[in-house]
Amino acid sequence: MDFDGAYRFCSAPFLLGSFKKVRERMKAELLAPAGSYEGLQAVIEAGADAVYIGGSLFGARAYAKNPQQDQLLEAIDYTHLKGKKIYLTVNTLLKNRELENQLYEFLAPCYQRGVDAVIVQDLGVLDFVKKEFPGMAIHASTQMAITGPQGARLIQEAGASRVVTARELSLKEIRKIYDATGMEIESFVHGALCYCYSGMCLFSSMLGGRSGNRGRCAQPCRLPYTAYENKKPLNGKDRAYLLSPKDMCTIDLLPQILDAGVFSLKIEGRMKRAEYAAGVTSVYRKYLDLYEKNPAGYNVKEEDRQELLDLYQRDGFSRGYYQVHNGPQMIAAVNQKEQNRKENVRTARNEALFARLKKEYLDTKKKEKIHGNFILFADSPAILDLDFGNTHVQVTGPAAERAKKQPLSAERIRQQLEKTGQTPFAFADLEVVTDEAGFLPMQDLNQMRREGLLQLQQEYLRQFRRSLPQRPQTKGNPNVSRKGEERQASKPLSVSVETWEQFREALKFPEIAGIYCSVSMFSAKKFSEEADRAQKEAQDQGKEFYFALPYIAREDALDFLKDYFQEAKDRIRGFLVRNLEELGWLKELGLLEQAVCDYSVYSFNDRAQAFLETLGVKRTTVPLELKEGEIRGKACENSELIVYGYYPMMISAQCIKKTCGTCSHTPGFVELKDRYGQNFRVQTCCDFCYNVIYNSVPTGLLQEALAIHALDIKALRMNFTWESAEKTRELLELFTAAYKAGGEKIEKKIPAHSDGMFTKGHWKRGVE
Repeated sequence: MDFDGAYRFCSAPFLLGSFKKVRERMKAELLAPAGSYEGLQAVIEAGADAVYIGGSLFGARAYAKNPQQDQLLEAIDYTHLKGKKIYLTVNTLLKNRELENQLYEFLAPCYQRGVDAVIVQDLGVLDFVKKEFPGMAIHASTQMAITGPQGARLIQEAGASRVVTARELSLKEIRKIYDATGMEIESFVHGALCYCYSGMCLFSSMLGGRSGNRGRCAQPCRLPYTAYENKKPLNGKDRAYLLSPKDMCTIDLLPQILDAGVFSLKIEGRMKRAEYAAGVTSVYRKYLDLYEKNPAGYNVKEEDRQELLDLYQRDGFSRGYYQVHNGPQMIAAVNQKEQNRKENVRTARNEALFARLKKEYLDTKKKEKIHGNFILFADSPAILDLDFGNTHVQVTGPAAERAKKQPLSAERIRQQLEKTGQTPFAFADLEVVTDEAGFLPMQDLNQMRREGLLQLQQEYLRQFRRSLPQRPQTKGNPNVSRKGEERQASKPLSVSVETWEQFREALKFPEIAGIYCSVSMFSAKKFSEEADRAQKEAQDQGKEFYFALPYIAREDALDFLKDYFQEAKDRIRGFLVRNLEELGWLKELGLLEQAVCDYSVYSFNDRAQAFLETLGVKRTTVPLELKEGEIRGKACENSELIVYGYYPMMISAQCIKKTCGTCSHTPGFVELKDRYGQNFRVQTCCDFCYNVIYNSVPTGLLQEALAIHALDIKALRMNFTWESAEKTRELLELFTAAYKAGGEKIEKKIPAHSDGMFTKGHWKRGVE
């Protein structure tokens, strides 16, 4: 039984503690990026213990020089011959046709070859891999935005052995995940940071159709913006890059990160040059080794910090989120490189450093040391024994003739056998035992060497090979809901609200079946009193009442609601859940059957839908990046479709006001204006300390009402954010008129002027 299997098997507290002590003594893993086969070779030479790499499909870096299938299989072998591990990124959201028709064929050769793990974002992919490839480890990607122990435990129970934590977590939060689950923890220690919680960004997707959830982010966060509050600018042109985080460098924090329970130290950089990845890897290798030899004497030299800066940086480095929640010191607001470009100021790159790294890690390929023993006696078959790692092979050659003139000397034999050529091996030592009375043609010696080295490589790699399990005859997921019920005459329409004014307006419309109230509407001190009043008012008007939980939940932020939710569970119809931490939290409270998963708990395909239904959730929400045809081909009989709302483009731990030096810890709104004059409203959610950046135009599927009416969808929802009472009423009148009473001609209910009021989101264009 491996460590993780033993850990799960063991439930007694005293044994749990002893296993944790064993884990804490395990040597940490240095995990490096491989944006190409060349990059993989370079970071391994530079000291990586493991690499992560994408193939031709389904990786979150679609524009990297990802190897094609044949080269990817070679990379798996190369990594294993070097005594390292290789993890394959399958960390995007997959559509039905991709998951059911392409994923198996993509993964099967890698599984057989022995890839050590897959990194996944999609719940459907996780379920697929667990069932189709049971011998392969699953790592939960940072794209899952796992922020706490409940979400981590949920994914652990689903089959993941490792969690790649959200990059926004503090050391304390990471330690809580480790203590609660005992899982392998992987955390980023160096490289670029997203402004948004990974997996919860639609900015690139909505602006240009290039989805970060599909590996094609166009990085709108790296562009200039001006922030306004009450129409007054909060920043100038000299600090315009408000959404552009500095690169993270934690070389000084390695002891604290390891002490927090992190097992795998991950370097970002699959889109950067191989020299960069190798250089960063070599520095972290140096200091990880120094720490393990002498923890008390850990100290980073200034020249090594400078080398990391010379490799790449944005206005310097930050230490990431490990010690701070957010702050202007983390943002490269000036973008000195861009300023230099505009002013025609040329900055010299450290060419000597890059040349050295190229020579040391790219141009020089070290061979693996093997041990050999060659026996040659006259009138007896020649024997070559080879050893590498845990592998031994023996090759028998023809019988040596008794030499008439010049017998083969031990030195001549050694010279010929040590010509290992293009193989991955070189002799550390080669013992030749001979009576120096025999003779063997050079071609026979060469053949024995070639055959032996090939057998040694094949035999060594055999331990990583797997056999494919037999697949069931039926394709697809048998558990997915395809109820085949008669289509509803009309679909229930619900609303989510952020203000009491919106709530009061929604109560007036008999067509509204349910109301989702943001928990932020209710004051913490009077939560029970105010929530009870809202529930009663909704129920008096015949409406179902739901609580909408925050987009991000961290550090026990919801614990003050536990007692109330359990006491009032019979009066509450459900909870709108925005992340995996909340889903795990409700599961532990025994309230999972009342969970309605929002779009950000992705059910991008039928397997993800079935996964959530098997957990026991009440309903899901159709992902915002699916287009009409993809929705029609997906199991949505138990899903809600959002037909109106300002889409949240980014959920960020950062604060625009704080970056601009004006944070007042008061919830509210600021405006972001881009270089084209588009305005994006930003909500500062101070009760849970995050910002939401909304699209500049609301999505409204009004003209599409007839097509939506024909879909097999459970219900519809309108999302209100900052709309006034008057605007809320106007929109409710428009949408209730369009969507009520299936027997009437829907088109007649839609005003002609409404077509220019909204964007259609991804309804027609979808995402790549």
